[in-house]
Amino acid sequence: MEWFIDESFWKDMYDWLFPPERFQAAKEQVEKIISITGIQSGNVLDLCCGPGRHTYELAKLGFSVTAVDASEFLLNRAKELCSELANVHFVHANMKDFVKPDHFDLIINMFTSFGYFKDHEDNLKVLRNIRKSLKSGGKLLMEMSSKEIILRNYRDSIISERNQKILIEKHCFEPGMARMINDWIVLENGRYKIHRLEHYVYSAQELKMMLQMCGFENIAVYGSLDGDSYDLNAKRLVVVAD
Repeated sequence: MEWFIDESFWKDMYDWLFPPERFQAAKEQVEKIISITGIQSGNVLDLCCGPGRHTYELAKLGFSVTAVDASEFLLNRAKELCSELANVHFVHANMKDFVKPDHFDLIINMFTSFGYFKDHEDNLKVLRNIRKSLKSGGKLLMEMSSKEIILRNYRDSIISERNQKILIEKHCFEPGMARMINDWIVLENGRYKIHRLEHYVYSAQELKMMLQMCGFENIAVYGSLDGDSYDLNAKRLVVVAD
C-alpha cells in the first residue's frame, strides 16, 4: 500500500502534521493566496485538502469549494470543520484521478502535497488533470518545500516532542536525488511505530518544466505566499500558473 493512502499514517501523524498553529495560520495564508493569484470569487478546488484548513477559510469568504483528498480520515476531519458551511463539496478521490473539465477559477495544492507517486508519469497526470479542470483564465497555486530549500536546511535526522510523544525523522535521498525517503518513528509509552514516506522533490526549474509540458503557459515562481523572490532566502516554493 502506498503510504499516502494508509489511514494509519494520517491518524498516527495528525498531531504532528496539523497542530493548532497550522489551522490558525490558514486565514492569513488564504488572504495571501487571493492576493497573489488575483482570484477573488468563483469555484475553487482544494486538491489534497487534508483536514480542510484552507477549504474552511475559502468557503467563509464565499467561494464555492470542492475539497478532494485520498484519506477518508482527513476528509472526515475537514467535514467536521466545515459542518456549518453549505458551499463546500467533499470528494474522496486520489489526486491523479480527479478531473472536472473547465470548472475551477482557482486550484490550490498546499503543504508539499505533490510528487507522491513512484511513477513520474502519474505526477504529470495530476498536472494535466489540473490544467483540464481550470476554466479559461483560471489559476493554479502550488506551495511546497523544494529541492533547493530542503538541501539548504538539510539534516539527516530531527527529533521532536509533542503531547508526551517523541517523533524521530530520518531523511535520505535515493541515488540521483529525484526522490526523498523519510522514516518517521513515533515513540509513545515505551512502544514505537515506523512510517516510511517516499516522494519526489522538485527544484523550481523542474516543476516549471513539468507545468509547461502539461500545457501551462504563464508560470510565476515565488519564495513565499507574500510574493518574495525565489532565491537563497526563499522559505517555500510557490508557483502560480495558468
